[in-house]
Amino acid sequence: MITITGGIYEEYCMHPYRYNIFGSGGRAASAIAAMKGEVKLTTYCSKNIQEVIQARAELEGFELSIINIPVNTKFHYTHALAKPLIYNRTTNNPPLEIKEKNVIRFGFLEGTAIIDSEYAVYDPQNVASVELFHANGSKAKHLAILLNQYEAKSLLQIDDTNELLRKIAVSQQAEVVILKKGPDGCLVYDHKLDEIKHVPAFSTDKVSKIGSGDNFVAHFGYAWMEQKKSAYEAALQASKATAYYCETEGFITPERLKKYSPSPIILSEQFKKGCKPKVYLAGPFFTLAQLWLIEEVRKNLQDLGLEVFSPYHDVGKGNAEDVVDKDLEGIHKCDLLFAIADGMDSGTIYEIGYARAINKPVVVYAENESEENLKMMEGSDCKILKDYVTAIYHTLWTAIT
Repeated sequence: MITITGGIYEEYCMHPYRYNIFGSGGRAASAIAAMKGEVKLTTYCSKNIQEVIQARAELEGFELSIINIPVNTKFHYTHALAKPLIYNRTTNNPPLEIKEKNVIRFGFLEGTAIIDSEYAVYDPQNVASVELFHANGSKAKHLAILLNQYEAKSLLQIDDTNELLRKIAVSQQAEVVILKKGPDGCLVYDHKLDEIKHVPAFSTDKVSKIGSGDNFVAHFGYAWMEQKKSAYEAALQASKATAYYCETEGFITPERLKKYSPSPIILSEQFKKGCKPKVYLAGPFFTLAQLWLIEEVRKNLQDLGLEVFSPYHDVGKGNAEDVVDKDLEGIHKCDLLFAIADGMDSGTIYEIGYARAINKPVVVYAENESEENLKMMEGSDCKILKDYVTAIYHTLWTAIT
């Protein structure tokens, strides 16, 4: 049996439209239940969505323990890479007190969970202010902590990654520390063995991002605590299960996990040595909507660690004599091109053709264009994608592999 303590939140994604009632706790419970694991979810929940969670628990076969609160928090995403707007944020609710053998603990917005367990997996889920596992009186004989790079650096200002993991393990009394590294998968530090191993991320044809981290934590916790796999084996299984989640928006089963074989993302030597790939951002910027999308693509690519050359930002508007040579020079200096093709802007089409003529990879984001309009791009080996988040991630993977 694994006890999960984590939030249940309403999640709205405006494009592509999705409405779910999950949150970290709800999603993790469903993920472990799909693996036929025994699981209990202990959480805060308001009465207006309690029926939904109770029905899901009955259907999927997990236990449920709820402390009622007046309202549930809502997350609103414009798209899956956008920073969410958070509504009905509540704090200072009574703490959840849990004494069980195996516990997965997520950080809460509504309060905190005080754990007393033999095994515990902890994801603080708070980049602004990381709550340490033991700070609220929580105890575990065997503790695994999962952190992203920002959270880890906020705990200890150490540049050497190996030393950082070792020092976190000692300071937090953790048996395992997992450092999540985005497209580079994660590093798994086993304190008992004093061993650091790398687990790759896996590429997928489609990328559904919301909740992928919750899914990873759930599968790691299940494999490490219940299946008694090593920390490395558990993280590898979790990474594959998360790839399945990103590709299908569903939870993997034991039968599907045996057959599922995604391709690992293997970073180029240049990228490993610190070379930052550069993307040329091609797209129209004549209306407010077009400008908004240019800004969004630029920000999302930069947030993933890429350098972006944007004609709008780096050259500006002007006549042909002022901008054309600078734009073409920008294509030459970039490693690949990301093109916003909806609307078939003539300048963007020219930039796509120019990039392919000099053998630069091109990722085309086009939601509303016909196959006929995209024929030349498809025939010249451009990668054409209709989903925005998938297009962003395929640009990243093309750049760093």
